[in-house]
Order: sequence, then structure tokens, then C-alpha cells
Amino acid sequence: MNKTIKIKDRLIGEGQPTYIIAEMSANHAGDFNRAIEIIHAAKESGADCIKIQTYTPDTMTIDCDKEYFRITKGTWKGENLYSLYKKAYTPWEWQARLKEEADKIGIDFLSTPFDKTAVDFLEELGIDFYKIASFEVVDIPLIKYVASKGKPIIMSTGMATLGEIEEAVNAVKSQGNEKLCLLKCSSAYPAVPEDMNLKTIKYLEEVFGVIVGLSDHSLGSVGAVTAVVLGAKVVEKHFCISREIENPDSSFSMEPHEFKKMVEDIRAVERAIGKVSFKVSQREEISRVFRRSIFIVKDIKKGEVFSEENIRVIRPGYGLAPKYYEDILGKTASKDIERGTPLDWSMVI
Repeated sequence: MNKTIKIKDRLIGEGQPTYIIAEMSANHAGDFNRAIEIIHAAKESGADCIKIQTYTPDTMTIDCDKEYFRITKGTWKGENLYSLYKKAYTPWEWQARLKEEADKIGIDFLSTPFDKTAVDFLEELGIDFYKIASFEVVDIPLIKYVASKGKPIIMSTGMATLGEIEEAVNAVKSQGNEKLCLLKCSSAYPAVPEDMNLKTIKYLEEVFGVIVGLSDHSLGSVGAVTAVVLGAKVVEKHFCISREIENPDSSFSMEPHEFKKMVEDIRAVERAIGKVSFKVSQREEISRVFRRSIFIVKDIKKGEVFSEENIRVIRPGYGLAPKYYEDILGKTASKDIERGTPLDWSMVI
């Protein structure tokens, strides 16, 4: 499969800067103006893309209070699925305007569809690429339908076994779609470091031959920055204006100043990773003079023998390289040499 994918005029993948996605999810807390504010804040914080989710409570589940539909553990303990999705969803009548605002300020717009009606809606919206959520990685009919649109797909793999990931990848490929990125993900909210297993990022790249990245639900930016070191080309992180604005996603979302710092750290890490090189940089060149070299440490007369008493390997590096020290011992001086003079071959007979 491809080692780069193209979104609009931008390449994502090998040799390209990390593509950073700010996930709005439920952080608008039901307020359209706040959703607009989040888009602007994400752009200002350095995000390349703002992501929403396209579903309704009825496209996700049914309104039923049987025990199967109750959440008994974790961040949303005590919630009923239908009521949770009712709180969290982004109204579909907002989404064209949200995309228009994102386009206007120059940030990519992405959504996660959760059923075929959402895909059809996003197609009418003119979306450029799709996200598949971790919970939907086993929904092979949905994945095939999304892949059939021929657009790039970013797919999270939280909770998935290797076999399930393979089935999902094959579902994309079965539609003749090679434009895929897989994201390592720990689908806990929040995720804890010991469950993240970031080494899997490289493994996914090697096994499936695709672009890889991280969908990060952990607190802080350590996971995201480490993922980039390990080869992640896409990083997705939940984004909010303030965690004090309560909603289903606020507790594990980043505020703008935190997100901005994460982006800065990722960009610094990219510069630090660089490429395989043994070329001496201009800044290193300044330091080279403080290497060790051979110096005269005691006044020497012409014809005098070089010995451990009158020459030494010391800093700075203006004399002959230390590797010649043993060769010079026992040889004689070609002229008088003052203490503190760097040794060179013209002084040696």
C-alpha cells in the first residue's frame, strides 16, 4: 500500500511533517458558537485538522434501558448509551457551517461516520477524507462502504486484535482503495501509559505497509511526542476550550495552551530526528577546537627528544591529533619550541 496519502494539496506520510488532528468530539457541549470557537482555537494552537463525529443517538443504538445498554464502569459510569450519545453528538445541521468555517480559516475538516447514512451525508458535504473509529474497526460493511468512496481513510485500531486489523485493512483494499493510515490507540478514557504499547506503531507499519500514527487518549503530550519518535506520521488528540466546560469528553481533552505546547514539542522532535548524518554542523564546528590535541607543555630546544614530560594530549584542538602521540615520542624537535605551542609536523624530525 501507499507510504503517503494526499489530502487536498498536502502529502501525509514518509518524509512529511506529522499531521496533527484536533478532535472536537463532544467538547462543544451542545453550543454551536463554542464549536466555531474550538475550530479557531485549534487552528491557532497549530492543528492541521479539526475532526468531528457524524452520528445521532438513533444511528448509534436504540433508546432502551435494559442492562445491556447501561455503562457500569469507566469515565461514563452510570450513563445509558442512548442518553450519552444524545449529550455528545454534533447536530448534522451544524456540520456544513462548521466545514465552511474550517475551510475559511485554512484548517482541514474531518469527520468520523458511524453508519451509511452518515457517509452519504458527508459525501454531500464534500468531505475530503474519512476517519474510522476504533469501536467501528469490526464493522466491515461500514468500512467497505467508506472505502468505496475512494478517499483517504484514517483508521484507529483500539481494542482490535491483529486478526481484526487485518480484516479491516483487507476490507479497504477490497474496494480498490490503497489510501490508508492506521492509528495505534488505547480505547480507555483516559488511557494510561502502561496500556499504550507504542512499539506497536512500528509493527503496524511493517506488517501492513501503511502510514501509521497515534490516536491518543492519554493525559499530557508524552505519548504523542514519543509516538512521533517511533514513526507516527499522524497524531490525533481530543481538544477543548476548557475542561471546566463539562461534557462526555472534557476530562481527557487538551486545552489550547497544552495542545500548542504539544505541537511545538512534536515539531522540535521532528527537527531533532533529522536524518542519518555524520556531517559536522556549523554549530559543532565551533566546538571542534575544544577537542584534545598534542601540545608542547615544556620549553624544547632544537634537537631535543619529545617525551612524556614535554608533550601532552590536552585541550584545545589546534595541535596534531592524539592518535599521533605515540609516533612522536622519541623523535626530535626541528627547532626551539615554547611551552603552550600546538605541535605540528614541521616541528618534528
